[in-house]
Amino acid sequence: MTMDYLLWMCSFVLPVVLAVEETLMDSKWATTELAWTTFPESGWEEVSGYDDSMSPIRTYQVCNVREPNQNNWLRTDFIPRKACTPGSFKYKHGEDSCYPCPPNSRTSYRGANICPCQNGFYRADSDSPDSACTTKPSPPQYVISTVNETSISLEWEEPLDTGGRDDVIYNVVCKKCLHDRSPCTRCDDNVDISPRRLGLTQKKVVMRNLQAHTRYSFEIQAVNGVSGKSPGAPRYATVNITTNQAAPSAIPTVHLMKSTSDTLSLSWLPPEKPNGVILDYEIKYYERGQAMSHTVTAQHSSVRVEGLRAATPYVVQVRARTVAGYGRYSIPKDFSTSTHSDPMKSVQDQLPLIVGSASAGLVVIVALVVIAIVCSRKQRSSSELEYTEKLQQYVSPGVKVYIDPFTYEDPNEAVHEFAKEIDISCVKIEEVIGAGEFGEVCRGRLKQPGRREAVVAIKTLKAGYTERQRRDFLGEASIMGQFDHPNVIRLEGVLTRSCPVLIITEFMENGALDSFLRLNDGRFTVTQLVGILRGIAAGMKYLSDMNYVHRDLAARNILVNTNLVCKVSDFGLSRFLDDSSADPTYTSSLGGKIPIRWTAPEAIAFRKFTSASDVWSYGIVMWEVVSYGERPYWDMGNQDVMTAVEQDYRLPPPMDCPMVLHQLMLECWVKERNLRPKFCQIVSTLDKLLRNAATLKVVTSTYSGDLMRIGGTLPGHHMKSLDSSQNDIVRQQMSATLPIRV
Repeated sequence: MTMDYLLWMCSFVLPVVLAVEETLMDSKWATTELAWTTFPESGWEEVSGYDDSMSPIRTYQVCNVREPNQNNWLRTDFIPRKACTPGSFKYKHGEDSCYPCPPNSRTSYRGANICPCQNGFYRADSDSPDSACTTKPSPPQYVISTVNETSISLEWEEPLDTGGRDDVIYNVVCKKCLHDRSPCTRCDDNVDISPRRLGLTQKKVVMRNLQAHTRYSFEIQAVNGVSGKSPGAPRYATVNITTNQAAPSAIPTVHLMKSTSDTLSLSWLPPEKPNGVILDYEIKYYERGQAMSHTVTAQHSSVRVEGLRAATPYVVQVRARTVAGYGRYSIPKDFSTSTHSDPMKSVQDQLPLIVGSASAGLVVIVALVVIAIVCSRKQRSSSELEYTEKLQQYVSPGVKVYIDPFTYEDPNEAVHEFAKEIDISCVKIEEVIGAGEFGEVCRGRLKQPGRREAVVAIKTLKAGYTERQRRDFLGEASIMGQFDHPNVIRLEGVLTRSCPVLIITEFMENGALDSFLRLNDGRFTVTQLVGILRGIAAGMKYLSDMNYVHRDLAARNILVNTNLVCKVSDFGLSRFLDDSSADPTYTSSLGGKIPIRWTAPEAIAFRKFTSASDVWSYGIVMWEVVSYGERPYWDMGNQDVMTAVEQDYRLPPPMDCPMVLHQLMLECWVKERNLRPKFCQIVSTLDKLLRNAATLKVVTSTYSGDLMRIGGTLPGHHMKSLDSSQNDIVRQQMSATLPIRV
């Protein structure tokens, strides 16, 4: 007999059961289990029974057929079928053949009508079910940047892997980086990115209206049709660029302050974007309707143009100049001279000059009286004060001595005696690399006649400086100009006849020693570290022999070149710092600023700066070098440092520090300054250590987390830490005895 298998499909929503009947096979002789396979596994139910002729029938029913995207089927190996095997699919129903799964997709069951994508691969909404699965592209390649002042052009090549798609587009993200350690932030809307920021089809973009000498980071993202389906961010290439010194923007407007029959007094506002320090202004003027023009220059934002014709209209334009060149001219403005000159006005104009001259004469007389009084008092002052504050100048036949430039009444006279004046046309500023006490520090190039072009460091005097700041700035150049030693920074020259005032020195590629050591922690041998210390000591011996006291010797003031040659720099800056300085390294003491952690006790308490106090500082520098730039005394406050030093606590040996080096440090930190070694002795000791490297193999095992208490003799030291109660007691005692504000 023939057994019919009915496929019943029912719905829980409809009361009527809809059925589709199909004879699959003659099962008259197959009455055993037919091993049906169902999909989905839990969606089908078997109902067995008998028909009217008492013949057995088997009924299968499935529910929820009204729900969308249904895929319900039965399969048995006893029935000839055309279902697709695993790894293949048939995307349309019917007699069509099965096809292998497209690339990056797979199926593990039979009869599939679509192959799902593998992990990390996707189909876009517009992709057909039989299309290959694709992924997001790799980053763009070979990014090339071109900097033109405050504009940057970026070009790149397509990604190495497009993800299997041909619809790759690009996005550009602009970030501005203000400080080395702070995170970069998104550029503001003033930055113009052409042709657009997002959805670029071409592989080139131009950024305009960037800030001058500012570091930017640009991300070039590659995206395609499936990037939005990936949970991760688009892949991108990064390029970091620093913009150049740019020419200033145009002068906003020019105003007429006063006119006579032959002069025009003009003023104007500085450019909105100076893009550097304004060197001067160029004023172009010509008679209206005439082709010939004349120009004059001005150092400030005002000028009086003379030698003009009476009752004549003139066209005036002004432009500003920086080291990058001239900016654009202002919009032409018409001004006219008056018909006749006014004698009364001429007298009135000269009246302020007359009054000013009389006042100046009175001021000169008062100043002479004050100077006479001060000089008489200085003659009565103690010899110790004269040693530390007056000239560091001693006459010795055949020996070059240091001359204090601050003994000159005119700082220009000192700087011209000790430093070479360089023409501004020989200097080119390339980028800003830092900031100093007086202004920006830049990297640039110096090309002097008859000499090769050299990379140099350029210190600038910031705009709005006071006369004292200019004196101190040029004073540093006058100090450097007297030195000539391989371990002392070399002065190339100065620019005092232009604005801004510039100091040009040799360029040290690796920068400050403290940051250089932190970046290369553990990479040098002990012998190399001793070589670094030997170079610093040699430079300090040279300065000491010239009777120069540095006052601010620290690893931050040692510069390093590519050959690991260390050079002493930043001469006497601590004496220039006033109470307005925000640098926490320097603490107010007796009317000045002192770097407490590096300064000898007698210099802190009595401002007795000598070569012996520089030796104390050198001991701290030794500790910085061996510890690879660790901060002396860690996070202790300045007041706690002074308390500990006064109670004979000293820094412990850094990790893996040779015993002989820490012993030399302790000798530099002897409280009695006359017992400290001289720099010539330090150089000799380090030379012996370099010749006998075996002495450097004996390493101290002291843990570097505590201070050390120094007893009656240096070899008899033992460990001791200051607890919180001791800190409180000592802080109270020190605050009552020392006039130091922390």
